Amino acid sequence: MDDYRITGTQMPEEEAAVTVFFEEEGDMSLPLPCEELAVRVAGAALDFVGCPYQAQVNLLLTMNDQIREMNREFRGIDRATDVLSFPMIEYGVPGEFDFLEEEEECFDPESGELVLGDIVISKEKVVAQAEEYGHSIEREYAFLIAHSVLHLTGYDHIEEAERTVMEAKQREILELLGITR
Repeated sequence: MDDYRITGTQMPEEEAAVTVFFEEEGDMSLPLPCEELAVRVAGAALDFVGCPYQAQVNLLLTMNDQIREMNREFRGIDRATDVLSFPMIEYGVPGEFDFLEEEEECFDPESGELVLGDIVISKEKVVAQAEEYGHSIEREYAFLIAHSVLHLTGYDHIEEAERTVMEAKQREILELLGITR
């Protein structure tokens, strides 16, 4: 039977506020304080892009088989991937939050937090890619969180110019946190 747990953690008030609803399934665990690191990186990413709201993100850590199934179902790609991002908001301009003032449905009615969306990460891919790229598991995991939070705030990397902007932001976020290669 799969190990499965759900918790919610917020960043301290002096930092950009984010609640991460954390779920984990599968037989393996990453050798990291995954929930706390996710909150720290997500908060730093939101602060970096200037999100003016307290926000919430759902994060699922899973295995290759499960993320492959999701990738096939939602993207039509039949292979495991490292991370999937499911934004709840469509941004006209990446990182522009002004239009949200009039969009009540983008906020959790109970907490008032901006509902950004869902992140799914393959724990197996985190370990494999850390080894492949020659850096720590912590760095790979933090990179995937920063990458996905940027997706949840409208950034993408389909076109070369977008990719360059997104890569620079990811690098700067991780440098601010002291999580480097």
